[in-house]
Amino acid sequence: MAGLRPPHAVGLMPAMKLICHPLTAFDPPVRPASSRRSWMDDTPESHAYRCLPLVIGNQHGWEVFTPSGFTARWTGGDRVEDVSIHPDAASGQAPARPMSNFGSGILTFEMGFLLRTPPGWNIWVQGPVNAVKDGIAPLSGVIETDWSPYSFTMNWRFTRPGELRFEADEAIAHIFPVRRDLFDKITPEIRPIQSDPKTAQAMETWRLSRADFAGRLRENDADAAEEKWQKGYYRGLMPDGGKGAPSHKTKLRVKPFTKAAPKTR
Repeated sequence: MAGLRPPHAVGLMPAMKLICHPLTAFDPPVRPASSRRSWMDDTPESHAYRCLPLVIGNQHGWEVFTPSGFTARWTGGDRVEDVSIHPDAASGQAPARPMSNFGSGILTFEMGFLLRTPPGWNIWVQGPVNAVKDGIAPLSGVIETDWSPYSFTMNWRFTRPGELRFEADEAIAHIFPVRRDLFDKITPEIRPIQSDPKTAQAMETWRLSRADFAGRLRENDADAAEEKWQKGYYRGLMPDGGKGAPSHKTKLRVKPFTKAAPKTR
């Protein structure tokens, strides 16, 4: 089994700039996305954080947050005025402020900034990753930010009439860059796993190991009970214990937006 190794390391992309242009006098309410989620904290022993794909997904970009809290209500009607907003404090022209703009139970946030990406890069905009909010759901969109001079909004749609809260500092959007030509360059295929013998062998090794571990847990095996869960993927290991991809990550270090140094003449 010692020959089970990843085929090759993935090359790293060159460094790029993601520019944020404020459109108000306020600093843009954007920060690196947090790995924490209250519902994950509430799982027994916070075991949800053992799922590395979930945790990496939480951190995968930047989040926009609302500076002040508010209550929003929807009557169930289609008119713009059927959504009402009651802020805790006057927000003026502050970014990420809520409004009713489209009707049909849609709550809108005016971002208050313009993003600029290198040629060929879009921005994916969605709600906070792996976060749930009762009574309302975030809508997603993709924006061509390498050329567009237009600001954008983040929109949520009520799932039923009623009242709900957004608290100050609560994330209301999640953003990250994505190549515009991504799907032009991808050709999906379905192949039997036997066509890739190394992957098939590794998968079978993992399947047998998982079945053995689950069986030992059911039998109250002391070693399995102490281990609690298999950590191969989390540690970036192949099923035979060998090292996986060198670029494997257990945490993302997303950089915050910082003010550019003034240009010197």
